[in-house]
Amino acid sequence: MAPATVTPLASPTITAGAVDPAIAAKQYAHPEVLVTTSWLAQHLNDPSIRVIESDEDVLLYDTGHIPGAQKVDWHQDLNDPVVRDYLSREQFQSLLRRLGIDDSTTVVFYGDKNNWWATYAFWVFQLFGFTNAAILDGGRSKWESESRPLVTEVRRYAPTHYVARERSDERIRAFFDEVRQHLGSRGKLVDVRSPQEYTGEKLHMPDYPQEGTLRGGHIPSARSVPWARAANADGTFKPAAELRAIYEAEQGLRPTDDVITYCRIGERSSHTWFVLTYLLGYPRVRNYDGSWTEWGNAVRAPIEKGAGAAA
Repeated sequence: MAPATVTPLASPTITAGAVDPAIAAKQYAHPEVLVTTSWLAQHLNDPSIRVIESDEDVLLYDTGHIPGAQKVDWHQDLNDPVVRDYLSREQFQSLLRRLGIDDSTTVVFYGDKNNWWATYAFWVFQLFGFTNAAILDGGRSKWESESRPLVTEVRRYAPTHYVARERSDERIRAFFDEVRQHLGSRGKLVDVRSPQEYTGEKLHMPDYPQEGTLRGGHIPSARSVPWARAANADGTFKPAAELRAIYEAEQGLRPTDDVITYCRIGERSSHTWFVLTYLLGYPRVRNYDGSWTEWGNAVRAPIEKGAGAAA
């Protein structure tokens, strides 16, 4: 079976300004998709910038956030309330209008957990072709560790007349049947969960309730590369050379590969999708957001247990 045809992702169109030298030094394929805490601190009052906080802990924003930042709740704002799917074009359009965002606005995402949910929100925005977006390198934890200001005031912006594009899943999102086809064509799979989830010892991350699936293990042939390996201790992304050592020298990936990433529900794997797509420049990477919650419960979906393809 031939590999799935995936249209390469369009290049980012960040209009915020020149790339920060600290980011450029890491030699990423697309350094414009990251900003430093110092850059953001200098641009908090820029009327063309909107800062979005998206956290696993949806109550964290209310305890204090970057001045001017607005909250995007990954569950309520990005997901359809009825269908197991993302919001529609009309819902996305309404969200961005409410947040004061249009095509001239640069959106900077950040969040807890070293930007799990920030990259997830970034990924959802990409489904609608919203490319003028970046991630705060280091996220909330780095901002806090530098004793930068946090406020509880919620800034309001004038609504816009933003017109959203139709959602396009094909380029960056994989569905169950496409993953099965991917297996048949020997496509590359990256399991970004913890080693215990990969082997089947646990059904969820360590220190979380063990729920959500009937079976533990991993998708056959998937390589185990926990998402956090791409991050430094301060939450910033590792330089490109270190990332290549992990994904290419160690795991055998190549920029020409058709790659699917997955975790439990798609949030951790969006972090790895971001790394491969923008920091290393892989043109064909999709995030399987159904992930293990779907695959581990699906009738007759093949699984493997144990170390498998883990390095």
